[in-house]
Amino acid sequence: MSTSLATAVRHQPPPVIAEPVIQCEDVTKRYGRTVIHEHLNLEVRRGEIVALLGGSGSGKTTLVRQMLGLESPSSGRIRVLGEEWANMNTETARMLRTRSGMMFQQGALFSSLSVYDNIAQPFRELGKIPEDLIREFVMLKLEMVGLSCKHATKMPAALSGGMIKRVGIARAIALEPELLFLDEPTAGLDPKASDEFVDLIATLHRALGLTVVMVTHDLDTMVALSTRVAVLADRRVLVAAPVEEAVAVDHPFIREYFLGRRGRRALLALPPERRARLPAVALDDAPLGLR
Repeated sequence: MSTSLATAVRHQPPPVIAEPVIQCEDVTKRYGRTVIHEHLNLEVRRGEIVALLGGSGSGKTTLVRQMLGLESPSSGRIRVLGEEWANMNTETARMLRTRSGMMFQQGALFSSLSVYDNIAQPFRELGKIPEDLIREFVMLKLEMVGLSCKHATKMPAALSGGMIKRVGIARAIALEPELLFLDEPTAGLDPKASDEFVDLIATLHRALGLTVVMVTHDLDTMVALSTRVAVLADRRVLVAAPVEEAVAVDHPFIREYFLGRRGRRALLALPPERRARLPAVALDDAPLGLR
């Protein structure tokens, strides 16, 4: 990541958690006879990092797509930044989308465009920014995600997996959005690259005052970043709470996900004051010195 940016925000407190910015109310989503969500409710507040967890087919990505206005619920309503997607005109929807950024799984870069042109795309879509100013913005975003400007001319095929994700997040924050959506941000990265990317997200969260919604299966990423976890099971949000509270809910998915050996090991990375609030069952296999 950008060393200067990380240094600048190292002692800066995280964003203050404030008013709701995403509200999913009584949302049902069907594809034909298949029901993905049924009377689902979830609220995301400004400044949070909310991790969406759930088994395969639980509808995590489907929920994100509805938050982004890419799909509509079959019933219920979703409000983002005070606006309800179903009631927006085209211009309002277009402006709202500039206030959100999305980093797709595996980066989803345009393979025929250079790094520079991938990051420049959101600016060019606005149609009002001179090219010399776009260049300044692109180079700034590269620096913010810890990439040298020399990479700007490279094509995605020439990048490592970690670099692709960094370019993907640079494109996602190009227009300095208020909301950032991440789909499996550390999937496919080796442990060192994964830790560095987690640090980058934490730095950007503080530096830009972002509200983050991320889909992840990675326990370490979830524990390191999330202020709350929203567990999707049984077609609804089973619990939305800090992880040390969520693990206390008695449900088969939560027991399997959090209370296996890998889950317990990940939970030990919580700060001591939060680890102290874990239920005893989550610490059963912990070394005595960490209990």
